[in-house]
Amino acid sequence: MRSRTISAIALLAITLLLITAGCTQPSGTTNTSTSAAPLKELRIGYQPSTHQMAAITAIDKGWFKDDLAPLGVVNVSDKVFTSGPPEMQAMMAGELDVAYVGAAPVLTALATGLDAKIIAGVNTQGSDLVVRNDLDYKGPQSLSGLTIATFLPGSIQDTILRDWLQKNNLTPDKDVFIKGMSPGDAVTAITAGKVDAVFLPTPSPSTITNQGKGKIVVRSGEMYPNHTCCVLVVSGKLIREHPEIVRQIIATNDKAVAWNAANLDDAAVIYSTKTGAKLADVTASLKEWDGSWASDPNIIVAPVLDYATMEYNLGYIKKPLTKDEIFDLTFYTKN
Repeated sequence: MRSRTISAIALLAITLLLITAGCTQPSGTTNTSTSAAPLKELRIGYQPSTHQMAAITAIDKGWFKDDLAPLGVVNVSDKVFTSGPPEMQAMMAGELDVAYVGAAPVLTALATGLDAKIIAGVNTQGSDLVVRNDLDYKGPQSLSGLTIATFLPGSIQDTILRDWLQKNNLTPDKDVFIKGMSPGDAVTAITAGKVDAVFLPTPSPSTITNQGKGKIVVRSGEMYPNHTCCVLVVSGKLIREHPEIVRQIIATNDKAVAWNAANLDDAAVIYSTKTGAKLADVTASLKEWDGSWASDPNIIVAPVLDYATMEYNLGYIKKPLTKDEIFDLTFYTKN
């Protein structure tokens, strides 16, 4: 009788152990709820480009704050960056939870230890090569000996421009000189005649052409058809501890994309007011650009992995990153 009792106790102990093991997930698992403390403040970074109008609209209308309030978020703060590299530096320093940013600087940051993942797309294409009006552009070779201002090294524009030049048998910084600048400084430089051309995201090209200081000669979609530009990145901590917030961030972003598309003129006013850009330039850029807003991260995997190879070849990262090192595709649900 005593041995049966011991056996029963042992069986019960084993059963409880198996149940516990079945309910416990590895510490590295992503997209899982935890007992983490509620997140009171969400910090979002973005850049003043029409590529990221969804962020600007959602922030202006208070949608992030309203949509995340039921999940415990009390405040949503935002910070503007001139380009992707400094934005990624801020994220590496733990100053941002969410970033609207070009895919290329994300790769550089991930390769140097950033704990984050791309969870959704933001836009494709949408940058232009603008040359001075007095220059006779007849193809890439006519850029030889000229100076082009673009975003800082490691940015999406810098990466695409350098790759395109190389594919056209031009060596960056030897045949064509590239200067890394903020968009405002680059616009000032070409309007003052201090550089020969710029390669910038919208609406900056329209700002230059509307001033009669340059002409668009190549769109980024011609350099790299259907290329990814900006992406939505969240910290690894947010993914691990607050997956429900991550899902809502994507949903709010999609709401803003849909609203912008249906209310383009009103969206342009919001953007102009928020960034200080001239409304005429913003409106013109939305009519002229070759870009589009897109959220599905599954369609940007191949271009982003291509960027990883480009960045490796340019010496910006020490090894190409893998899909799993870059993306968390588990949050996005196609509508």
